[in-house]
Amino acid sequence: MATSDIDPQDRLLTIDNYNRDGEEDQDSSMSLIEHLEELRWRIFKSLIAVGIGTAIAFIFRQQIMALLTIPLPRQAEALGDGKLVVTGIAEGLTVFFLISLAAGVILALPVILYQTWAFIAPGLYEGEKKYAVPFILVGIVLFTSGVSFGYFILRYPVEWLVSFSADTFTQLITANSYFSFVAFFILVFGLIFELPLVLTFMAQVGWISSDILKKKRYGAHLGMWLAACFVTPGADLYSPIFVGGAMSALYELTIVFIRFTVERKQLRA
Repeated sequence: MATSDIDPQDRLLTIDNYNRDGEEDQDSSMSLIEHLEELRWRIFKSLIAVGIGTAIAFIFRQQIMALLTIPLPRQAEALGDGKLVVTGIAEGLTVFFLISLAAGVILALPVILYQTWAFIAPGLYEGEKKYAVPFILVGIVLFTSGVSFGYFILRYPVEWLVSFSADTFTQLITANSYFSFVAFFILVFGLIFELPLVLTFMAQVGWISSDILKKKRYGAHLGMWLAACFVTPGADLYSPIFVGGAMSALYELTIVFIRFTVERKQLRA
């Protein structure tokens, strides 16, 4: 009798536990779905911002193109009329769209950074969410600095590539090849300069520390210099040096910044 009295209760407890586990799995599944749905909308909003920025930049495409062609040496213009060459009926439109898209990404950067922060903010503590505005502002300043730095040193790889074979070949550079090179080169520098922001954020949430960065220093520098040889377009000697030197300098500055801001603030708390 005792066994028959206990068994139904055990069954009820087992069923109840099973239902609770099923509800927890369902809640977890729903949370994951909602998380992915939010990510989709954040990306969608960022793409809308890029589209609006691209449309604005397309209006000023002539001014932007004139600014980007300043680093191009005059000996690269084989036709001598101050214009780059297009080889297809639609290439001119494609080039203008490429220039506008690159400029649109830069114009949409505040929205992209905000959407990035809004996506990761729910997983942060209340005290960490107050860094939203500094995160966006610092990200804009760093990206703008990287783009500006990339633009001012652009003439070195361009001049090297143009002069390397000038004695052997007639330079007839197409607009598509030149502006693809310029857009990639400048945007790479913009992304590289975001390195301190990413590492500082990781230190803020406790994933890394200045001691960890110091211990991994030599491997990190080696990896960054190797990456610099692959991410830079062209085959010139200057681009990897500039990219590798910039990443190494930013890495060291990040260690100092984390030590005097994040970790000192944590010690005071």
